[in-house]
Amino acid sequence: MNAQRETTLLFLGMLTVLIAASVVGWLLVRLVARGAPHSAIDNLNARVKAWWAMVAIIALAAWLGQTAFVVLFALISFFALREFLTLTPTRRGDHLALSFAFFFVLPLQYYLVAIQWYGMFAIFIPVYVFLLLPILSALGSDTTRFLARSAEVQWGLMIAVYCISYVPALFALDIPGFEDRNLLLVFYLLIVVQASDVLQYVWGKLIGRRRVAPALSPSKTVGGLVVGGSSAVALGTLLWWITPFGPAGAAAISLVLVAMGFLGGLVMSAIKRDRGVKDWGTLIEGHGGMLDRLDSVCFAAPVFFHLTRFFFTL
Repeated sequence: MNAQRETTLLFLGMLTVLIAASVVGWLLVRLVARGAPHSAIDNLNARVKAWWAMVAIIALAAWLGQTAFVVLFALISFFALREFLTLTPTRRGDHLALSFAFFFVLPLQYYLVAIQWYGMFAIFIPVYVFLLLPILSALGSDTTRFLARSAEVQWGLMIAVYCISYVPALFALDIPGFEDRNLLLVFYLLIVVQASDVLQYVWGKLIGRRRVAPALSPSKTVGGLVVGGSSAVALGTLLWWITPFGPAGAAAISLVLVAMGFLGGLVMSAIKRDRGVKDWGTLIEGHGGMLDRLDSVCFAAPVFFHLTRFFFTL
């Protein structure tokens, strides 16, 4: 089966799932909510509507090619970084570092990804930018909360730019026997991680009683984690045919993705609670901000990239 046919089948599968989810949501509104407001059903339908839009955007980027994918995720990183730093107190002395982050570091990181210079995009932000940002802040001669302010900008770049850039960086992997199919790896990562989020939410509403970390994320339950996470692992295993992993490898990789996505969501929830907000923003209806949708991907993408590179490339 060639890459184009596999991609077409994958999109048809996603289209089928979205249609089914929309029909279920419509039935729930009429048969359960009976037209009245219902928080869980309304939230589910808002998520489905947002996913229609997101799948359409991803499909367009896939049709336009690798460069379009890199540009798409560069824009996603821009909005994500803006959300992160909007919730972070800054001072006049940070202006140089912030301008450097938005208008130099972000585009250069994605340029390095686009030209597939692994040796540089893997260390550019965690080494060179990590050292340079506090230097730029120090030049502002403002020592008030200097350490906290520098760390917050560094964290913003690591999460919103560096980690997210590992999604299009999957195109840089040279996997024997998997030539010209790296787009499928991108889809695999996004499908497993996002399916895990949705399934944990749905199962948590259905059978969840005991909360995993009520102070961080009241919606995450043990039942949702176990059953929803297991369902996502099963889905990832069934999708082994679009990966170079094989069924057993796909199961193991899916388990790692589910675990990293869940733990990443907890970390990002902790940051939101520290900032005293429920969502990172309001950019995506039903999903809050960009980071609310990608918090799991931020932690899963780099791990997925490096595991695949270590075990499956030359």
